[in-house]
Amino acid sequence: MSSILVELTANIVSSHAATVEMSSDELLQEIQKVYAALKNLDSDNVIEEGTVAKEAAPAISPKKSIQKDQIICLICGKGGFKTLSRHLKQAHGLKASEYRKQFGIASGTPLAAKNYSEARRQSAINNNLGEKLAKGRATRMANLAAKKATLEKPKKSVPAKAPKSAAAPRAKKK
Repeated sequence: MSSILVELTANIVSSHAATVEMSSDELLQEIQKVYAALKNLDSDNVIEEGTVAKEAAPAISPKKSIQKDQIICLICGKGGFKTLSRHLKQAHGLKASEYRKQFGIASGTPLAAKNYSEARRQSAINNNLGEKLAKGRATRMANLAAKKATLEKPKKSVPAKAPKSAAAPRAKKK
């Protein structure tokens, strides 16, 4: 039975590795995880809560993961990212909100390096993006109000046309 598990594990991991770039360490970890999961399914054992909690434990603490120059993924421990959302989607299939919920990170906390966030903020200030946004919103609201006003104007009543007399039917053309 274990040869079948090994074969299934190889097929699953090779399919996954074909779509996601993995280092040799990550590949070994993936093989071990998949094999253990298949073995649990094979033996029909109920997974204990301790093993589930062990898998959900972050690689490092959430506070330490957001640093000045980089952000570190709490799932796999990879670092060097300026923002984490793309890595989460590609490597782990998670949305930022799911990641925050999984590790108890506040929803207002950006998943980006502090220096990167500050640089983006400063760039927005330098380019007057706040003023442009306010101006655009005001224009949009004025357009919506004007459109609403034109739709609410009462329509002029058109006098009803006199019905056609039934005495003279039309002749059909040949």
